[in-house]
Amino acid sequence: MKSDTIAAIATALSNSGIGIVRVSGDESISVVNKIFKNKKNQSNLENVKSHTIHYGFIYDGNELIDEVLVMIMKGPKSYTAENTVEINCHGGVHVVKKVLETVIKNGARIAQPGEFTKRAFLNGRIDLSKAEAVSEIIHAKNDYALKSSVNQLKGYISDQIIEIRQSILYEIAFIESALDDPEHISLEGYSERLNNIIKDLVNKLTKLIQSGNNGKVLKEGINTVIVGKPNAGKSSLLNRLVGEERAIVTNIAGTTRDTIEETIHINGIQLNLIDTAGICDADNEVEKIGIDKAIKYAQESDFIIYVVDSSVPLDHDEEDIIKIVSKKKKVILWNKTDLEPALNEEEFIKKVKDLIDEDVSGMLIRTSTVNRFGLDELEKYIEMMFFNGHINYNDEVYITNLRQIEALNDTVESLGQVLISISDQMPEDFYSIDLMSAYTSLGMIIGEEVGEDLVNEIFSKFCMGK
Repeated sequence: MKSDTIAAIATALSNSGIGIVRVSGDESISVVNKIFKNKKNQSNLENVKSHTIHYGFIYDGNELIDEVLVMIMKGPKSYTAENTVEINCHGGVHVVKKVLETVIKNGARIAQPGEFTKRAFLNGRIDLSKAEAVSEIIHAKNDYALKSSVNQLKGYISDQIIEIRQSILYEIAFIESALDDPEHISLEGYSERLNNIIKDLVNKLTKLIQSGNNGKVLKEGINTVIVGKPNAGKSSLLNRLVGEERAIVTNIAGTTRDTIEETIHINGIQLNLIDTAGICDADNEVEKIGIDKAIKYAQESDFIIYVVDSSVPLDHDEEDIIKIVSKKKKVILWNKTDLEPALNEEEFIKKVKDLIDEDVSGMLIRTSTVNRFGLDELEKYIEMMFFNGHINYNDEVYITNLRQIEALNDTVESLGQVLISISDQMPEDFYSIDLMSAYTSLGMIIGEEVGEDLVNEIFSKFCMGK
């Protein structure tokens, strides 16, 4: 089917060295050929080999627009699987727009957001999960989100989904064949065999669903809340981690009345830091509002940095904070070690054990934000948690897309119905109904069972030129 020719600026609009205008469609080469001339003043792009680069100039009629390099990629060996041309021009905002306007004037139209990747999907070059990975790569905020998205683009997710779908389809076909030809295909003992197969598939799918928690961390970073009493050193810690005086620091307790948010990276790990008001029994109405927000953020956090002022005695405010951070993923900073201690670490650890029945001895780090003592150890602790502890990353598949997780949940639910039917000794044709439902749900992930409206919605979230 013949496609119209689309064009868009594929690079950021800024006064940079290079800008790229991308053109795709059956007539893309002839459209660009109308406005291109080589150094011999000839237009010869329609006869050149694929995947070649040509030096020349872009003209709008007789007006010279820019000196360019034009890359020719003939379908199906291109990003969209269509004839594609990329015009590499100078990166000034005005000149890139002028080149695009000239392309549009000569037969192309402006591409919709994500339309190049949408065409790659519709033309069968990539499946839907790989197409979504393109967007994830563009919006990756850290090294691990990028690596996860690249793995998805390489097919780490779609390969597993396709394998599971094939397994389900085989069982559907077997059941249908046996029901159609019972004389030659026996279903004796099949329920027990199918039960084991379905349990194995559910285990695999459950692992993918559970990876969604890590996928969220990879994609969005670790929502990290700094909590502690007033004047414990929370704002000083934020300033040290950020590397600038982001928060006001004084010897007056309660300086921070509202939250302060910053993003930092520790060895590629993104922390979305939130410095909160000191938690205490306050009389001031404004301070109470800040404390309520601090408690709320702590309860909703992925990770807590609990700062304890070791230079003052333990009181009921500290005990309240211990209860708030109970059972949360956390690290405890035994801060102000440069001052005379008023707290004993062992007594503190015992007090926590008595209050919330949790051993925190392995998560306590001695620090002093005045001289940065212990902050390197804090960074190593966070890195250790990320790689080896609760927040783990390796080369496994990580689902970062809510739509995909919902489809996986639907699949597991359908397979669960198969197990119920087997347990209730229902007829085999009941198995087929729920197996087909599971097969369809998995097809939603790779794009084999999606409607036009959903496809349009997904690609509408892409940036222009991609």
